[in-house]
Amino acid sequence: MYRHPSLRSLSSDHHSGLVLARKARNAANGDLSDRTDAWKAIQIVFRNELEPHFQLEEQGLLPALRAVGEVDLVERTLQEHRQMRLLIAGNGPDSLLSFAELLSAHIRFEEQELFNTAQRQLEPDVLTGLKQMPDSLKPTGE
Repeated sequence: MYRHPSLRSLSSDHHSGLVLARKARNAANGDLSDRTDAWKAIQIVFRNELEPHFQLEEQGLLPALRAVGEVDLVERTLQEHRQMRLLIAGNGPDSLLSFAELLSAHIRFEEQELFNTAQRQLEPDVLTGLKQMPDSLKPTGE
């Protein structure tokens, strides 16, 4: 599937997200110690990779889509981001499966609907302006 160059890095992030979802799904069947370790690792990946991804979308792509009238897609994206943030912040290892399912569904939604709509609705210069991630959003590492 064709991806505008400005959306490629976001789309590439989704591959990592699907790998994370698979790890969470697999860990959900482990014993409490394994689930706890997996949950801690997922929280770190969320903070260092998913949160910057969400911020980039929320500060660039979503306002651009809202400006062209795609309010429902924007609101759905924001709601799913909030759900994942709340899940990571307030729950523990017993939420591995819920997190995996939510993340997988969210990635499918963004790939199939959000990004395709962005490519159709946004002007090329608007899409090109989304390409750069500000230094303030780049992960700092652990």
